[in-house]
Amino acid sequence: MKHIFTLFTSLLLTGFLQAQDFEVAPVVLNFNANPGEIQQTVVTIRNHANIKQAYTFNLGDFEIDSTGRKMRMPAGESRRSCANWITVSPSFVELNPNEEREITVIMTVPKDGTSSKWGMIYVQAATEQDEDPIDKQLATGVKVVPRIVILVNQSPTINSNYKGTISNLVETTTPADTARTFNVEIVNTGDKIIEAKVQLALANLETAQEQKFKSTMQRLYPGEKRIFTLSLPKNISGSGEHALAAILDYGHGTNLEGTQIIIEL
Repeated sequence: MKHIFTLFTSLLLTGFLQAQDFEVAPVVLNFNANPGEIQQTVVTIRNHANIKQAYTFNLGDFEIDSTGRKMRMPAGESRRSCANWITVSPSFVELNPNEEREITVIMTVPKDGTSSKWGMIYVQAATEQDEDPIDKQLATGVKVVPRIVILVNQSPTINSNYKGTISNLVETTTPADTARTFNVEIVNTGDKIIEAKVQLALANLETAQEQKFKSTMQRLYPGEKRIFTLSLPKNISGSGEHALAAILDYGHGTNLEGTQIIIEL
């Protein structure tokens, strides 16, 4: 067991150190080109290794399941893919130690490109090909290739379909919790990426006194559903029945959405 743990720790350290060999910024690209327009931005890559290194830029896609997890897939396979609209120039670079280079990412939106699309760019250190790569991998036990992912979002400014819903507010408090906890479901039913801010508001049904609590924010893609967990301090003053509301705010001039339940303090 000791040897297995030592090997596992060594692999973790190896992966961490290699991942620090190069740097890419920014790692999220937000385009808002309208149909028929072309936009471009710059990504900077820097080689932190002490040797000359080559890097490749390759496109990929992802979709989001009902739990909010990103499922990666080859470029062009997602129904929301914008891979065919993206050009990376150059897509292959060689950098000396501590050298950096600017890479141009071009978004070319077709005339029918009215919906929000997204994808990924994989920035990866190019691996050397020797005469027997299989034997080399077996000899080292594992082959770790550093890779950084750039998220690419494209949503035209003429698309103003911001819409979200909030529902199913339920208490999930356990005896071990130091605060009362509640879950609420948020769904992005529109066609724009939204920054969903959710907070609890508590109103005394007898006095109408209201208190608001710390909000939490998460990004939701169109069609994505997420469960937000919110907390309410257990030492709140007052007693009796209260109305507890979960309020959703995603900006852009939209109305606040809410759902509520009755709780006892």
